[in-house]
Amino acid sequence: MGSAPATITADVQATLSVRDLTVSLPAGMERAHAVERISFDLISGQILCIIGESGSGKSVTANAIMGLLPRAIRVAGGSIRLGDTDILTADREHLRGLRGRVVSMIFQDPLSALNPLMTVGAQITEAMMAHGVGTAESRRARAIELLTEVGLPDPALMFHQYPFRLSGGQRQRVMIAMALALEPSILIADEPTTALDVTTQAQILELIRDIQRRKGMSVMFITHDFGVVAEIADSVVVMEKGHIVEQGPASKVLRTPDHPYTKRLIAAVPHLTGQDRVPPTTNEVAPILTVENLVKTYRSGSKWLGNERVVPAVNDISFALQPGRTLGVVGESGSGKSSLGRLLVKLMDSDSGRILFEGADIAAMKEDQFRALRPKIQMIFQDPFASLNPRSTIGHILTVGPMAHGVPHDQARQDAVALLTHVGLDGGAYGRYPHEFSGGQRQRIGIARALMFKPKLLVADESVSALDVSIQAQILKLLDQVQRETGVAMVFITHDLRVASQICDEIAVMQKGKVVEIGPPSQIFLNPKSAYTRELVAAIPGEDPGA
Repeated sequence: MGSAPATITADVQATLSVRDLTVSLPAGMERAHAVERISFDLISGQILCIIGESGSGKSVTANAIMGLLPRAIRVAGGSIRLGDTDILTADREHLRGLRGRVVSMIFQDPLSALNPLMTVGAQITEAMMAHGVGTAESRRARAIELLTEVGLPDPALMFHQYPFRLSGGQRQRVMIAMALALEPSILIADEPTTALDVTTQAQILELIRDIQRRKGMSVMFITHDFGVVAEIADSVVVMEKGHIVEQGPASKVLRTPDHPYTKRLIAAVPHLTGQDRVPPTTNEVAPILTVENLVKTYRSGSKWLGNERVVPAVNDISFALQPGRTLGVVGESGSGKSSLGRLLVKLMDSDSGRILFEGADIAAMKEDQFRALRPKIQMIFQDPFASLNPRSTIGHILTVGPMAHGVPHDQARQDAVALLTHVGLDGGAYGRYPHEFSGGQRQRIGIARALMFKPKLLVADESVSALDVSIQAQILKLLDQVQRETGVAMVFITHDLRVASQICDEIAVMQKGKVVEIGPPSQIFLNPKSAYTRELVAAIPGEDPGA
């Protein structure tokens, strides 16, 4: 699987040229090289999208260009030319002068990339100060100008805010402002929209494209979402297991791909179906879950001091869910989706309203009363790595709950091995630890853990949001298969409307704690009643719902 280097015509200039780059992995890894003999060019004033699954070498390539590879990973060969400079042979001082000023990077997770102890303004001005640019006053003015440019509200106030006070979309905008502080000629964006809702994602993509056009920057955009590629790319590089398998103009790669891997990736992208799902057959018609006028309000600050903040997270929500059916809950960040999910599994208490599970109001139950019902209501969490104990083996993680509820060890072990096989993992996974698995495999373990109790209700909170499209397709197929085999009811929380259209029988659209519309996918996507729903559908990258 060799890479085909892009050819540069005389009238087109490459701002960045990568030739035969090979990066070695430590001994004992599943392969010898993170990337092997890859070559491509970033053309001046264009957006190059690098696409591939997790482990394909996308982020390693970006970090090699920035000179930010960890010590355990080393460059074994090749060259990365930035103008007249070969980044791989340049000394540290020279590289430090290039970073931020000539080439800058937007990292995948803005919360971990931003310093929690520094204000937003201090972090933006720090980059300018490190390069000796301007006075304190001019740096502050430039930072406020950047915060305005990336579309943040009240930039002068935002300058003094800490990252934890900002939403995911706002933090991502701060990262973009930091990257643009010194007006670099090359911008590297590593999965900057992966975990964002569709409207925020659309805004960030438009912002990057707008800034790129106005400033004539070259952008290297790393993603696993072909919808994003269709939206912004001029050219595309497709990577698989450290090799470039295909590259060319975006229109060519998207419409007539040559390589089977590219075809497979494109085929795995979820699309709006506009068709209603045929639900699993079940004899039960009575709802397993009925929610009536549910309310949850968050309060912070002090009423006495006059700075009390009241946020209605879940505001008078009602719906019913039958066995074997899936209710999708969609909406932007902050709409109350995850709060609703946590209320349904009683990870927090509601202020008022009823949650009737098999006819019993669990909202009113104390924890000791609800404990006997907890095995029947299980949750698949958004981040499987954070929700799995890193010190426990997979076997212990799967069996400790059932054993606490009286299941004998041998029976629990037998069930766990059978479920691991059922979710597409081998029995050997039983004795391994969470860090030994990929993101998709950990999500399968999360599903297996939820199914150990043979639940009647599953609440899946953004369970496929950060996964590659091919793994996402596998997990959706697995959830559909499990539901058809067991008749379990599901509340599927997601910000990806394409995914919701694939797996849900009904979809509830949430905005600021309220359900603004509820109905089957054909209504929500092809004939939405609410202006907010229409806005969400219109923001989906690479989709035309009416087509």
